[in-house]
Amino acid sequence: MTPISPLLHTLARRDRISAKDRTILEELPFGIRTYRREEEIITAGSRPEQSCLVVQGFTARVNSFEDGTRQVTGLYIPGDFVDLHALLLRTMDHSVVALSPCVAAFTSHRDLRRVVDQAPHLTRLFWLTTVIDAAIQRTWIANYSRRPSLLHLAHFVCEIYLRLEAAGMVDGDQFDLDITQQQLSEVMGLSPVHMNRTVQKLRQTQLVSWTGSRVHIADFRALARFASFDPLYLSLSREPR
Repeated sequence: MTPISPLLHTLARRDRISAKDRTILEELPFGIRTYRREEEIITAGSRPEQSCLVVQGFTARVNSFEDGTRQVTGLYIPGDFVDLHALLLRTMDHSVVALSPCVAAFTSHRDLRRVVDQAPHLTRLFWLTTVIDAAIQRTWIANYSRRPSLLHLAHFVCEIYLRLEAAGMVDGDQFDLDITQQQLSEVMGLSPVHMNRTVQKLRQTQLVSWTGSRVHIADFRALARFASFDPLYLSLSREPR
């Protein structure tokens, strides 16, 4: 697997990737780095000159508070650029941390601007990834305020499954979610105690079995109905962009 394999897999779920587009992506120079769980990848207030593509593992956008607590505002999987928006915004208003041991690939903004100049279709697809990212955040905000914690968690499991499936990272109806319950509580906006109880309640529905990091969905359609999950916001249909 090359560093861009999950990215190509994800983009191809949403539009046709021409041989030219594939070559341009394959020729992007990437620097590979590995990170430990909870290691910071990008610092809030920094002005990165590179963008970071997740290759393996899970990363998160994090907003930290003066009392030492933090809120995860986005979870990123293999195939996701975590900071493509920095190409235009310049200064990061949040940090990015590794939620699990992970591998990240970095490419310079100079090289990304060259893609923008040479490949309008890839530019639209990059833009699409940031638009979908915003759609995911809108859905997360709605879930924080309107869904009971059990349905919120069920909805989150549906989302992560489909995102990983689009990146070619699932095994049938199972996937690995290698994050701790403390980290999951920061994703969900719950206390660790409430998070633990909510995971137990989801297990009791028998729609999901969850052992360690391994999540098995017994019946995705039933889980989606239970969570009132509509995947429209993930834009997984393949059509011209």
